[in-house]
Amino acid sequence: MKIIITDGYTLNPGDLSWQGIENLGEVINYDRTPAADVAARCREAEIAITNKVPFSKETLAALPNLKLIAVTATGYNIVDTAAAAAQGIAVCNVPDYGTDSVAQHTFALLLELSNGVGKNSASVAAGGWVACEDFGYSKTPLMELAGKTMGLVGFGSIGRQTAIIARAFGMKVLYYTPRQKDTDLAEYRDLESLFKESDVVSLHCPLKSDNQQFVNRQLLQLMKPTAFLLNTARGQLINEAHLAQALNEGVIAGAGVDVLSAEPPVATNPLLSAKNIIITPHNAWMSKEARIRIMQITEENIKAFLDGKPQNRVN
Repeated sequence: MKIIITDGYTLNPGDLSWQGIENLGEVINYDRTPAADVAARCREAEIAITNKVPFSKETLAALPNLKLIAVTATGYNIVDTAAAAAQGIAVCNVPDYGTDSVAQHTFALLLELSNGVGKNSASVAAGGWVACEDFGYSKTPLMELAGKTMGLVGFGSIGRQTAIIARAFGMKVLYYTPRQKDTDLAEYRDLESLFKESDVVSLHCPLKSDNQQFVNRQLLQLMKPTAFLLNTARGQLINEAHLAQALNEGVIAGAGVDVLSAEPPVATNPLLSAKNIIITPHNAWMSKEARIRIMQITEENIKAFLDGKPQNRVN
């Protein structure tokens, strides 16, 4: 069984072991693969392992031996799943591996917005406290989260874990999904009401054809001028020009995002120069614990497929 790993460095920069997958076949591991080289590198592959390297319809057509694409992530929009199914290629993903890590990162973004720990620490390091006439100061307005309202768009495993953390902080939690859930963790609101009522809106929904850039000028203008927007889901959920304008004009107080519409971003992305935004480089999922789970589940996905009982198949 010939197994090609297209972008192994993303999952394993050297602190994990590929041994479990190497036991399943002949493995060729590329740290990175340009999209233009996917067909050539995977031409003989029966199994391809990818994180963010795309497999388009045209690429798949050039891979007659391919039987399985194992995506080492939950999101699988990098693969044309319909074309894969038509060609008899199974596509499997890794659900729920990063629930705790991503929820934790969501609050890391929120706490930086509410408490300015990074900015204040940088000020102290630059000599600001030594030169201060007062015993204490803050470079940013400080917000107490207790009593505030967090609105979650999406209420899967990460949304629910975020709700649990929010409640531990004493926050009221609202949620929106296309279908209401049976839950005691949060109260349901329609989308517009959630944006109006929340002090913090956090996105935890998958990217679909009907929700691209749904966070637009109209929704942002419904938010409180003191509110924050968080996104640890997918960058394409937000109209970035509209968000940048909202931040620069003080329509909302701030934003924290771990994802952008194009990654790595182009230098002209308006969010890179917007006011009151924290941007992390799509690393909410990257804890070692989460990556170990990805490796284990990917190995299990391949074993299950080879046994004729595919699991976590998305097409």
